[in-house]
Amino acid sequence: MLSRVADSLYWMSRYLERAENTIRQLDVTMSLMLDASETSADTRWERLLTSLGNPPDVEWDGDMDSMARALVFDTAIPASVTTCLNAARENARQVREEISTEQWQRLNRLYHQMHSPQAQAQFRGNMNDFLASIVDGIHLFKGVSDTTMIHGEGWQFIRLGRYLERAYATATLLEVYQESLLDLPEREHSGYQYLELVGLLRCCTSFEAYCQVYTAEFTPDRILEFLLLNRDFPHALRYSIDGVRQALEAIQRTGGRRPPDELLAAAGRLHAMLRYTTINEILEGNPGAFLHSIREQCQQIHELLYRYYVHYSIQSALAV
Repeated sequence: MLSRVADSLYWMSRYLERAENTIRQLDVTMSLMLDASETSADTRWERLLTSLGNPPDVEWDGDMDSMARALVFDTAIPASVTTCLNAARENARQVREEISTEQWQRLNRLYHQMHSPQAQAQFRGNMNDFLASIVDGIHLFKGVSDTTMIHGEGWQFIRLGRYLERAYATATLLEVYQESLLDLPEREHSGYQYLELVGLLRCCTSFEAYCQVYTAEFTPDRILEFLLLNRDFPHALRYSIDGVRQALEAIQRTGGRRPPDELLAAAGRLHAMLRYTTINEILEGNPGAFLHSIREQCQQIHELLYRYYVHYSIQSALAV
């Protein structure tokens, strides 16, 4: 596959996943603001901005409506919903011949929904409904991609983008929460922290799934175990990294070009780290360092993907 095509499909998928992540975290933060607890608004909004990568020139100023509107519509913010949807559509436009008509139509609808003259009025009128409709559109695009696109090399790059973005975002979110909430002694947890833990699960769309595994007993160690090590839940880190490895192996089978050993080793190390580590070992060590290491390894996998599939030379392509 041409490097341009792989690059565009990969980033199209990452940007859509990033837009959904921004919406989920914004929705949870706004919901938690209804609770008048000892957790300050400053803490919640600063945590949100940190988990979104601390966008430059964006600071919490106490104006909740202004901040929410900026994170949805401000194209100067890299993680804003509009920025991500614009970038996803542009990447799709560059490889229009590689995706189905249904994919293109679905993404176009999302783009025009965000840019319609009524969008900001709809957002002000009912933010929850407006954001839910965007998430519905992203989910429809993912479903259409899986059912109308040949599951060849291009589709595998879409999977790579989706799972790598999801793994990085989940690791970032857990690292942000770890110091302020997950690392507290059990005796310090109180009613308000229960709501914060529920909020963390909702950020990962995992509330119901967690309850199916652990019932409604919310403890930091179990939440960390579920979101890190569960092999069956799509937003858990282990599941996402499994998806990355499977996509790389499928690219080898469908594209005829073997992923380089360096890339396979990086993905394999991260997979083994999540598969063969127990939650007790993580908690007895340094959970913050463990989560930071996952983020660094995700970034390394991204850089190796670029080196070997996007910015590669003819000689390196022939070598593998």
